[in-house]
Amino acid sequence: MNEQSFPVTVLVKRADGSTESVRVGTAVRAGDGFRLSLGELSIGAIADTGPAPSRRAAAVSGGDGPVFPPYGRSKGAPIAGASVQDLEFYISGSRRSLDDPAKARWHEKERTLLAAMEAELARRTSGGADAGGGGGDGGFSRPDDYDFGPIPSDDDIPF
Repeated sequence: MNEQSFPVTVLVKRADGSTESVRVGTAVRAGDGFRLSLGELSIGAIADTGPAPSRRAAAVSGGDGPVFPPYGRSKGAPIAGASVQDLEFYISGSRRSLDDPAKARWHEKERTLLAAMEAELARRTSGGADAGGGGGDGGFSRPDDYDFGPIPSDDDIPF
């Protein structure tokens, strides 16, 4: 039987900004999959200059600010700029979680998320007054601010 083997590499970014592909092992075809053999792995002798961002922190804060929890139609989307309907939906879910003693382990995180959503809801419903009146959306914060004219009927269909 002729076994096919493939090098397994990791892309390493150097301090000068260059990248290098470093071989860490070999993958050998085994039936429908592969058998992975890794060489000796060790942690570098020099520590990173700063702590690596954790996945959990990234999931909560996104990168541009807090994001919605991983459920519902806006899961993982930024809270900033969200619709009032989405904010009310997730605020309701947060309050239910905070009322559930079985979820006490996550209450601290939930309180932080709830505060961010309530602040955004206050900004959105006040017309963005605390954002210089613009609110990041040209000053229009409610659908009622737009005039789209009369509702089209079937006679207005172009085909």
